[in-house]
Amino acid sequence: YENPWTIPNILSMARMGLAPVLGYLIVEENFNVALGVFVLAGVTDLLDGFIARNWANQKSALGSALDPLADKILISVLYVSLTCANLIPVSLTSMIILRDVALIAAVFYVRYKTLSPPRTLSRYFNPCYATAQLKPTFISKMNTAVQLILVAASLAAPVFNYVDSVYLQTLWCITAFTTVTSAYSYYHYGRKTVQVINNK
Repeated sequence: YENPWTIPNILSMARMGLAPVLGYLIVEENFNVALGVFVLAGVTDLLDGFIARNWANQKSALGSALDPLADKILISVLYVSLTCANLIPVSLTSMIILRDVALIAAVFYVRYKTLSPPRTLSRYFNPCYATAQLKPTFISKMNTAVQLILVAASLAAPVFNYVDSVYLQTLWCITAFTTVTSAYSYYHYGRKTVQVINNK
């Protein structure tokens, strides 16, 4: 049983809150402001990881799930919005969202399996009950970084006039490759990415 209101967790929730704001700005083609808000979201990501690593009382099992979940929500909203703005192909966005939906479903399943009885809805969704800690694979961390680089490059493309650049299209291919590889790594190393917390 842990305190969910740590600074890293609050920053992760703030990042989730910025996702619809970014989506709206992109759909409205306000790319200059969207780029600034995206940088702000990136700062919250860097800060929550730094704080959790350097202050033991700020690290939590909830944070190990909340941080990647915030990333996935932000990335999904950004990719859908950028696809609507014709800056990222539909096929790539579909691939990324399918992978993330599968991972989120797996997280909910792990939560159910590791929650001690009684498995009530109130206990299931109570963030104070820590049951498992998630450990992303190395390729998954690389994939998240590549996806965010593509988002930054795509947001900047209409601002700096390189929408049809071959380098941007090459980045699409690299992102697709790391997304598929990351999905396979979770399938292959599934059990090793979850550390069940013993409740005494």
